[in-house]
Amino acid sequence: MQIANQIKHLIKKEMLLEWRNKYALNGVLLYVVSTVFVCYLSFVTVEKLTWNALFWIIMLFASINAVAKSFLQESKGRHLYIYTLVSPISLIIAKTVYNSLLMIVLTIIALLFYSMVFEPPKEIDLLMYLVAAVVGSLSFATIFTMVSAIASKAGNGGMLMAILSFPIIIPVLIVLIKLAKNAIDGLDRSVSLDDVGLLLLINAMVMGVSLILFPYLWRD
Repeated sequence: MQIANQIKHLIKKEMLLEWRNKYALNGVLLYVVSTVFVCYLSFVTVEKLTWNALFWIIMLFASINAVAKSFLQESKGRHLYIYTLVSPISLIIAKTVYNSLLMIVLTIIALLFYSMVFEPPKEIDLLMYLVAAVVGSLSFATIFTMVSAIASKAGNGGMLMAILSFPIIIPVLIVLIKLAKNAIDGLDRSVSLDDVGLLLLINAMVMGVSLILFPYLWRD
């Protein structure tokens, strides 16, 4: 019960900080909008495979910008202060939940704007593609939150985060693009259930590793 209460207050704290410092969220939104607009000026129209690839390239880099700040932007003084108040388990869960909610909102906004600029393929299963987008945003949030926590304990955290996240995010992207392609091709939804389950399993494994490793990182 105490952990649940700590998680609730930590998520509230993250939301208040985000609301006060809107430059981070606005910067990510500006990146998404400007990138989509530049792609439109460059391509005007795209084939369905290119439509899918462009969207996930945009969301990959947007998620790095949105989630990397979780631990990297916080000072050592704030880390020490939070260390005296809450358990590390509560902190990593709260960060992951908040980043997941943030990424879901950003992904939905980006998908709506992207669909307005580039017309979606006619045979696309929009509901299944939305499911892929939401599961993908959860995967990005879970992975980059864990990597951000590890990178924050070392110098040159930005470079370390890129190196650590690469071998983890590639398998996720492979499954995610396959799932999104099934939705674009309008295949039966039962075909994609295994991919959805695999992504959720990867998320659960990454979250499990985070819960095991983060208490040791937090002591340093």
